[in-house]
Amino acid sequence: MEGWTPDPAGLQEILQTIHDSTSTQNKVQEAITHKLNAFTRVPDYIAYLSYILTSMPQEDERIRTIAGYLLKNNSRLILSASPAVVSFSKSAVLRAFLDTPTIRNAAGQDIVAFLGVLEPRNWPECLQQLVNMLDSPDVQLQEAAFSVFERACEDYPRKLDVEINGTRPLDYVIPKFLMLSEHQNAKMRSHAVACLSYFVPIGCQSLFTHIDAFIACLFKRASDEDPGVRRHVCQALVLLLAARPEKLMPEMANVAEYMLYSTKDKNESVALEACEFWLTFAEDPDLAQYLLPLLPRVAPVLLDCMIYGEDDLLWLEGDTEDTSVPDKEQDIKPRHYGGKSHGFERDPGESQANGEEAKRGAYGEEKIDDDEEDEEDYLDDDEFADEMSTEWNLRKCAAAALDVLAVRFGASLMNVLLEPLKVKLWSSEWLERESGILALGCIDAIEPHLSTLIPYLINTLNDPKPLVRSITCWTLGRYASWCTQPISDDHKNQFFVPTMEGLLRMVLDDNKRVQEAGCSAFATLEEDAGPELVPYLEPVLRNLVFAFEKYQHKNMLILYDAVGTLADSVGRALSNPAYVDILMPPLTQRWSKLQDDDDDLIPLLECLASVTIAMGAAFLPYAGPVFQRCTNIVHHALLQYQAYQQNSDLDEPDKSFLVVSLDLLSGLAQGLGSNLDTLVNQTQPSLLQLLTVCLKHPQAPVRQSAYALVGDLAMGCFGLLRPHLPAIMNELILQLDPEPKVEFISACNNAAWSVGEVALRYGRDDPEFQQWVNPLISRLIPILLHPKAPRSLHENAAVSIGRIGLMHPDLVSLHLPEFASAWCQALYEIRDNEEKDSAFRGLCTLVQKNPAGVAKSLLWFCNAIIRWNHPSAELNAMFQQLLTGFKNHDADGWTAQVQTFPPIIQERLAARYGV
Repeated sequence: MEGWTPDPAGLQEILQTIHDSTSTQNKVQEAITHKLNAFTRVPDYIAYLSYILTSMPQEDERIRTIAGYLLKNNSRLILSASPAVVSFSKSAVLRAFLDTPTIRNAAGQDIVAFLGVLEPRNWPECLQQLVNMLDSPDVQLQEAAFSVFERACEDYPRKLDVEINGTRPLDYVIPKFLMLSEHQNAKMRSHAVACLSYFVPIGCQSLFTHIDAFIACLFKRASDEDPGVRRHVCQALVLLLAARPEKLMPEMANVAEYMLYSTKDKNESVALEACEFWLTFAEDPDLAQYLLPLLPRVAPVLLDCMIYGEDDLLWLEGDTEDTSVPDKEQDIKPRHYGGKSHGFERDPGESQANGEEAKRGAYGEEKIDDDEEDEEDYLDDDEFADEMSTEWNLRKCAAAALDVLAVRFGASLMNVLLEPLKVKLWSSEWLERESGILALGCIDAIEPHLSTLIPYLINTLNDPKPLVRSITCWTLGRYASWCTQPISDDHKNQFFVPTMEGLLRMVLDDNKRVQEAGCSAFATLEEDAGPELVPYLEPVLRNLVFAFEKYQHKNMLILYDAVGTLADSVGRALSNPAYVDILMPPLTQRWSKLQDDDDDLIPLLECLASVTIAMGAAFLPYAGPVFQRCTNIVHHALLQYQAYQQNSDLDEPDKSFLVVSLDLLSGLAQGLGSNLDTLVNQTQPSLLQLLTVCLKHPQAPVRQSAYALVGDLAMGCFGLLRPHLPAIMNELILQLDPEPKVEFISACNNAAWSVGEVALRYGRDDPEFQQWVNPLISRLIPILLHPKAPRSLHENAAVSIGRIGLMHPDLVSLHLPEFASAWCQALYEIRDNEEKDSAFRGLCTLVQKNPAGVAKSLLWFCNAIIRWNHPSAELNAMFQQLLTGFKNHDADGWTAQVQTFPPIIQERLAARYGV
């Protein structure tokens, strides 16, 4: 351990700082944190920490342990340390590992950290010492060494699977682990099985050489008396199933039997690992043939695992009428607010019309097949949110497994579960009923039974147990799209109205958990119902407004979301003066109570953005203070960010206030249109000057919302925007990146969309806009043609190319051969709307200018035309004129080409346009 010695003054300073760190005073803690951060710049800091841990027995063990903890956290410093410091620190932690159990534990964490940073190939003597300790007569030392091995195997198994000086340590170590799985000490057996299992996912050859012995070891340990060992056996079998299923299949009858037995183990950690086996099994489509015969036994067991355990019930405290009990701030999860992003709805009916299978989600809803999405749609873990403990547990795992089984096996699963589900749903035990209702929300094949089950669920909203009422809300939310279908008056009266009324009652329940579930489910119902809610707006609003008086902090955030979703769903229907009078007083009351830096202002601003768009001109009496406050918040946020850029010691300001203020200003622009002119002109500082600064903001979500505001101002107040456009357009062109980083995609998206809105407002052949046409088109076409750009970016680029083409056809039509095919493919699935209409009128204008430009894309062009359901009269006439022109120009050539088209396209071209 020679070669490095501490400087007494430096040692004393670090030691004193560690002593001071035990203070509980916040101000002292802040100073200590700064000081400890400063120490990291001392070249031999880790040697000092190693010295305090190892060589100062006179110090209290707590102080030495803190030094060990700091050493672990700063372990990366060993990479830049001098050879003397490295040598001293490595030797010191190995020596400390032989100290008292407390010091040994701290040193063990340091060894794991150092081994990970240095990599075992650069510290073979450490590996050798740990292996030797596995044979120590001191069981405590054996256990401690194995504990270090287990953490290392879990954290970085690939770094251990290496050759060192011509030999592979694992060739020796793995047989050693297999032997130690027979150890008389349960902890040693547990460590052995755990260490072995961590090498399975990396395809470790040293393990797979002994794979049969490993599997035999697992079968031997399967009946181990110790639950820790059994848990690791289950974990190993899960990892084997994922990595080497062919090794388990010959023994699957025995493995399945054991895993079914273990899924019912009284020890929840064993049961949870066993339950993971079924989740892993179900997620692999190649194993479906092996899992299907097991369904009759597996599914009921999973159903039983979904019953709340005693620990869950203690944690949930779900039985009280607690509506008047204030929330604990630590119970409120942080919420993330992203800016608004411009996108398009796709037409779901067309894929079936073309013989394509529409993709359905796990619960019968239509799914959009985004490039980034997985092939199947399973229930997101987050969707179980607060119905269950926030930690992954047996109930959550079983529900997730059942959900995947439902997607994989559909009706086959339903046939197996129907009887056990009936037993649970009509049980006298509330815990059984609750788990059955949770299961209903996880099984998509339940839809044929919904006409029986929805009335059952609505009735269950009267259950005396709050946890039953809350899970019932969740499950009703899962099937809201079925309840809200406008099939018939009977369907509406039997399912939609009672579901709506039942959930509104739960919104006003006296239990906060039920309120939360009711409010969330009602927001889902609002989205699915859309305009179907309009006849019921008054009672809906009165209930939601009453909730403003009743809710505590946490649920208030969900209530804002429900009000915003309602506004989005019913649109202009909310502008009825009677509804404005109901809704605005509680919102303005909340608004007046909150300071500009209160986090609760963020969801309120987000909610108001939706309300302003829906109410339109009816919002005008409330607009002045809202506009002024948003402008002030934007101004203040920009000043804060400027100060942060000038002083890196400051914390980076929260962008959320800036983002949601810009979004609310966007809402005002959409809702009020030219009525906003007066407010913009009267308010200082100038919104448009602030907006130009926001377009250059380093944070992408701010730019995203700023570009949305540019587009919305172009639509509603173009006269105000126009003088500022030369500065804005220069920023906008730069934002159009064919390969944006993931975090910049939404900002690029909104920039692409706003370009089209600006082009339309300038009008046909405007000389000022003309200067930007070529720079814009030269960036939009590569975005449209980029194979990896997200679909939303392709769509927005295509729409803007079409709109610019509509206004400046002479300049854009030259480029038509480059993009015609990709353009049609980007937009053919989009639902009919005005934006799509103007874009297609632009394309048709370009084709009129340059008919040859679409010659090689005729199939896609015709496919895009026939996908329209209700084109405007002007657009339909353009389609007719172009198609007739193509046919008349070369009748034989046209006929020959059309005969190569899919039958559905031929039929619609003939029926609609006579070509």
